Amino acid sequence: MFSRIALAKMIDHSILRPDATEDEVLRYCDDAMECHFACVVVLPYWCHAAEKRLRGSDVKVGTVVAYPFGAVPTQVKVYEARHAITAGAMELDIVINISAVKSHDYAAVHRDLEEVVTVANLAGLTEDGDDILTKVIIEVGLTNREEQTRVCRIAKAVRADFIKTCTGRGPRGVTVQDVKHIRQAVGREMGVKAAGGIRTIEQAGALINAGANRIGTSTGVAIVEAYDQSLGALTEEVLR
Repeated sequence: MFSRIALAKMIDHSILRPDATEDEVLRYCDDAMECHFACVVVLPYWCHAAEKRLRGSDVKVGTVVAYPFGAVPTQVKVYEARHAITAGAMELDIVINISAVKSHDYAAVHRDLEEVVTVANLAGLTEDGDDILTKVIIEVGLTNREEQTRVCRIAKAVRADFIKTCTGRGPRGVTVQDVKHIRQAVGREMGVKAAGGIRTIEQAGALINAGANRIGTSTGVAIVEAYDQSLGALTEEVLR
């Protein structure tokens, strides 16, 4: 059994709607601080405003790279990552080049991810640098199990921190089977972030039990408010 705050620390409170206003972004930041979420995931344009609002709190700024399709040149992804880190982002959700994966050009996928993850890892090596977490989005609704396994292996090889299931803009959301497959593919060494259509504590609980240790959702407040001790079946093991 673990506490409501432990559950909250597994949540990435996400506001990635293209029509989100500054007021909405700042409200998400305020809600995240009140609930003690892991981070707030915003579009790159809002990184600086979110960092300013969250400064001094225990909530990090997260953003997306090459969102939502990943099909931009590697140099563009590298620039996006550097710009986001400069603007205060501490967590990067990186969309794989889905077109390259579907073409089975895994060498290109490897080079692409390696360069972006390296930018993040090097940023943490400065004298006052903090670790920048990287999450590789595999878009389960557009990739099959074999492709997902190949990308998981690449992500491990380039030392990414998490595999993330969905952008939220794909053809479907995450399932328990998706998380189980990814957890089996990456083992216990990597994080697994379940995202895409998660709106209830029951969904979140099932995905955590399946092996997820982060939940990406726009309804984080409702989920933690629905916390109940009956969810004690979610053991401390999944938090490791």
